[in-house]
Amino acid sequence: MNLKISLPLVVLFLCTYASQAQYTETINSNRPGTSQGAFAVGNQVLQFETGVGMGWDKHTLLAYESDMFIVDYAIRYGLALEQLEINFVGSYVSEDRLSTLTTIPQEVKISNFRSNTLGLKYLIYDPYKKRALESPNLYSWHANNSFRWRELIPAVAIFAGVNFDNKDNLYIPPNESLISPKVMVSTQNNLEGGWVFVTNIIADRIGQEFPTYSYILTLTHAFNERVSAFVENQGIKSDFYADQILRFGGAYLISDDLQADVLASLNFKDTPSKYYVGIGVSYRIDMHSVDEIIEDKNSKKERKREEMNEKNRKDKVDPSNLENYEVGDEDK
Repeated sequence: MNLKISLPLVVLFLCTYASQAQYTETINSNRPGTSQGAFAVGNQVLQFETGVGMGWDKHTLLAYESDMFIVDYAIRYGLALEQLEINFVGSYVSEDRLSTLTTIPQEVKISNFRSNTLGLKYLIYDPYKKRALESPNLYSWHANNSFRWRELIPAVAIFAGVNFDNKDNLYIPPNESLISPKVMVSTQNNLEGGWVFVTNIIADRIGQEFPTYSYILTLTHAFNERVSAFVENQGIKSDFYADQILRFGGAYLISDDLQADVLASLNFKDTPSKYYVGIGVSYRIDMHSVDEIIEDKNSKKERKREEMNEKNRKDKVDPSNLENYEVGDEDK
């Protein structure tokens, strides 16, 4: 965070600062993890995220081994509001499968879309927006840099989308509708020290014979302004397919609008066992206009009073003189 981190995975030094809006000066990518962060790409930002990789499956019960070439892709666009994003996310697999169930091994080639989902994500709660307006404590380094319990309160977004599938697809449950709904709740904690924690709770193919319920937990750390790393756990529960998958990797910020990444993953069972390695890239076309933050009158007045109090402490002026101070007096 994406996680999100999902996550999302951005060069996450930005996450040590409070966000004033969805838009960030550098690209906000969900790669290389699979979670979606709570924040959108920003109004009028068009973003492309893609990756290619090799996968190896081995199923002990069904007696087959597979070599796979996988392409992941996502298109994201910020719609009208800073909090709103429309995205299209999918995956295509080309697989060479060798079966040893019979005396003579049989090789078969399989290729199809594993998923294609069109949806909307909306940020319903952002705890960082108000914090961006707060002044630092000028008298305590510890107060500004120590852990705060409020950091445990995450940003929260909701996602609703539609899966588009095709017939005769071995990667989806049999006899399912070719159109099915998907919903998700995404949370994101931007912690001190360049850490970001993203969670996704997902209900997929709702109302179908084989619905899927899953979670994704993504922890990301920024080492500096360019390099970040992540680790991710995904749990999947369904009568069609269930698994626990561990992913890890890193990202490098090439420019404000371009990010490269690497990824590896594995699971912990043999029906089938899965291994995967891949590389990817994220690129954005930034058409975003300048953000304007509007403070309410009370917040502005309180901030002005704090500034005047600090000035008077330095000048050794009696603070009681501030009783009649009003916002705008400095312009008179």
